[in-house]
Amino acid sequence: MLLFHSSTGCICMYLLSASSLNFRGFQYAQAMLFAIEEINNSTHMLPGISLGYKIYDVCGSIARSVRVALASVTRDEVAFTPSDTACTQVQANMVGTSSSPGVGISTVLGPFHIPLHPSFLRTIPSDDYQSRALAQLVKYFGWTWVGAIRTNDDYGNNGMATFIETAQQLGICLEYSVSVFLTDTPNKIRQIVDIIKSSTSKVIVTFLLPLDLYAILQELSHHNLTGYQWVGTESWIFDFQTAAQDRHHILDGAIGLFIPSAHVSGMREFILDVKPLNSSSNKLFTEFWETLFSCKFKQLNSSVENQRECTGHEDVTEVKNTYTDMTLMPLFYNVYKGVYAMAHTDVVILKRIKIQFVTKEGDEVYFDENGDPAAKYEIINWQPRENGMVDFVRVGLYDASLPAEKQLTLQNKSLIWAQNSLQVPSSVCSEKCPPGTRKVLQKGKPVCCFDCLRCAEGEISNATDLTICVQCHPDFWSNERRDACVKKEAEFLSYKEIMGALLTAASLFGTCMTAVVAFIFFRYRQTPVVRANNSELSFLLLFSLTLCFLCSLTFIGRPSEWSCMLRHTAFGITFVLCISCVLGKTIVVLMAFRATLPGSDVMKWFGPAQQKLSVLGFTLIQVIICILWLTISPPFPFKNFKIFKDKIILECALGSAVGFWAVLGYIGLLAILCFILAFLARKLPDNFNEAKFITFSMLIFCAVWITFIPAYVSSPGKFSVAVEIFAILASSFGLLICIFIPKCYIILLKPEKNTKKNMMGKGAPKSS
Repeated sequence: MLLFHSSTGCICMYLLSASSLNFRGFQYAQAMLFAIEEINNSTHMLPGISLGYKIYDVCGSIARSVRVALASVTRDEVAFTPSDTACTQVQANMVGTSSSPGVGISTVLGPFHIPLHPSFLRTIPSDDYQSRALAQLVKYFGWTWVGAIRTNDDYGNNGMATFIETAQQLGICLEYSVSVFLTDTPNKIRQIVDIIKSSTSKVIVTFLLPLDLYAILQELSHHNLTGYQWVGTESWIFDFQTAAQDRHHILDGAIGLFIPSAHVSGMREFILDVKPLNSSSNKLFTEFWETLFSCKFKQLNSSVENQRECTGHEDVTEVKNTYTDMTLMPLFYNVYKGVYAMAHTDVVILKRIKIQFVTKEGDEVYFDENGDPAAKYEIINWQPRENGMVDFVRVGLYDASLPAEKQLTLQNKSLIWAQNSLQVPSSVCSEKCPPGTRKVLQKGKPVCCFDCLRCAEGEISNATDLTICVQCHPDFWSNERRDACVKKEAEFLSYKEIMGALLTAASLFGTCMTAVVAFIFFRYRQTPVVRANNSELSFLLLFSLTLCFLCSLTFIGRPSEWSCMLRHTAFGITFVLCISCVLGKTIVVLMAFRATLPGSDVMKWFGPAQQKLSVLGFTLIQVIICILWLTISPPFPFKNFKIFKDKIILECALGSAVGFWAVLGYIGLLAILCFILAFLARKLPDNFNEAKFITFSMLIFCAVWITFIPAYVSSPGKFSVAVEIFAILASSFGLLICIFIPKCYIILLKPEKNTKKNMMGKGAPKSS
């Protein structure tokens, strides 16, 4: 990170490291010196100007960082000695990997009105990008239920806050979020471990500094808590020291983000050549050298006991420790780029610095309006080896400059997960709701915790994790799994099914039987049995019965607009015609008996003409009722979805219920009247009294239609139509058999009784 402010002539820099014995800080210093030396030796960079430097250790303290920054402006002797006259004014402050000291310095130096200040640039991407990248990484692997641990400082708190905000936008929930600091008590560390033990999430997202992570690992190792999937930031994911501290392999399979790999020719050799550091601060260099080689320089008036004496000529390349570890070269490269960025600062626009250049390695360096570079991270996976060591394997890349759907890419490499598993671990509060169910949030819990309820009948969900079930179209129904709508079977009484075929056969049989009876009556139309009681009414009755049998066929087949209107009106008119004929024959019997009484001339009032007119009048009333019904609210085809959930019942809606019951009621009224009159005439003293047979026929007719009503109402679907057809056929057969079969019996089998004398013979009335 760079804090720029302007000057001309000599330029001094400050590298603010974490502590005096932190080898990483010395590596940063060497990277800075390498860049300064390249620039000073260049013939085209900063002609006439030499870069100077001063290294100052602030021990990770923001307060000490601000103090030395103020000293750089005020020439405070606390920070500067008289030998520092080579630098007239500080041009830039270079800070380590933490932003907090840099922000503090930038804030304090602002009131001094230095021309290019405040300017705060990063050569390493802001942790805001890293936080969002971590959230996308977690989402990529389907982890929606995670725990979070952070360092309790600006780095951890700000980084985790951005992660949580992004995670919530991506549908990720946190089961817990705890903070830790190096100085926390053992009891506080144990409380954090207890939270991890009691949690159900298997993924732990961290914004931790290595020292804070060590404290957690030590306590976890005491409880042998392995099997958690750790997700880390650049602070520890590529740190061999962290891997060495993880003796119980708790972090095996960890995945996280790190700065993209980099190479600068000559930098490694320069860093290992620590002699340039000797000129910056003799005391600091001495302490560094003694720690690096585990020796002591001989001091005046003192003796070195039990420790090897430093010669100053030790070979750094023979040492194997964190200083000679070059795995953090990407971080050193960012220090290198920072020095070059300062050297290229020559354009000032409204207190904003726009810098863009290409390094000697061909990398383009630029800063956006916020002072941030392009955010790119490599995805690192901890893959343990057989010897107990860990390989940091690059398995993917995150590039924030690309479109959202292309920012995160994983290479075709095998990832190792917690406990050396090759299977991506699962960490969800609730498993995905399968198709056929819907999500219902659990009360008082995050949105990632839910129950899966089966869709109701007629509803489906055809994808996972749906919050609602969709209603199927009325013509469709949900299958057994409730994951698809299937077309309902249309049900109606068809000619092709057994029941429809049997009813059709019965209807045709009744029609044929009626035709046979009509033929017999026509063949023997001159005989007394046929001539008795008005043969014209008999033929008209046979004709109406034929229509009754045939009208039942209109109830079979797919309902249509015309068939619905025809079936009920044809039924109503033909049955009224039929009952009217029977009623006329009953009245004739009664009138004939009255005509035998002395002085009676009743027959002249109810002769053949009057009989025909009565049939026509009764029928005309029914025709008028049907016309009104069809005009006001006629029957129409209707899809009934209520009776069966998985079927559509195609039926004829009545339209006007009043019209239907008026038609049916009028038939019933005539039938009851006919029954009463026939019952009164049943004992008249004729050898062949037709009233007896009419009484039986009307008794059957009324019984059929009385039982029809409850059967019709209670029968579902096509069975209600079958009940109606059965009632039509049963009542028609009742009339045909009771009225005409006895006469056919006499005509065909007892011709000797088919005489006028026998028909007119009278006997004594029977006692009641």
